[in-house]
Amino acid sequence: VQLQASGGGLVQAGDSLTLSCALSGGTFSSFAMGWFRQAPEKEREFVAAVSWSGSSTVYADPVKGRFTISRDNAKNTVYLQMNSLKPEDTAVYYCASRVSGPGYGPHDPTNRYHMDYWGTGTQVTVSS
Repeated sequence: VQLQASGGGLVQAGDSLTLSCALSGGTFSSFAMGWFRQAPEKEREFVAAVSWSGSSTVYADPVKGRFTISRDNAKNTVYLQMNSLKPEDTAVYYCASRVSGPGYGPHDPTNRYHMDYWGTGTQVTVSS
């Protein structure tokens, strides 16, 4: 399974940006998907997650109301729409996946150690 993230860039505070992450080498609808981020000298932290079916989403408190995660199973892609960006959102953003669905046990989508596969990161820089 390979994950390829894209869509990062340099924006100003208050701007919007949409990240994409395409999955290949696996059945996309069999994976729960998540976004994590890592700022310089900080640990990687959870941002948002969506269940394998798309019926459930969860967000980290700092991004609630500003970010929206979604998935398109027909395109094998998960998105992160980021609005009202702040300088503190500056980080490398990573998408990750975990095998999930009927017959699989529950997992904590906010825990990076529960994810099975990681993609390359995409840099998001928000200037003040």
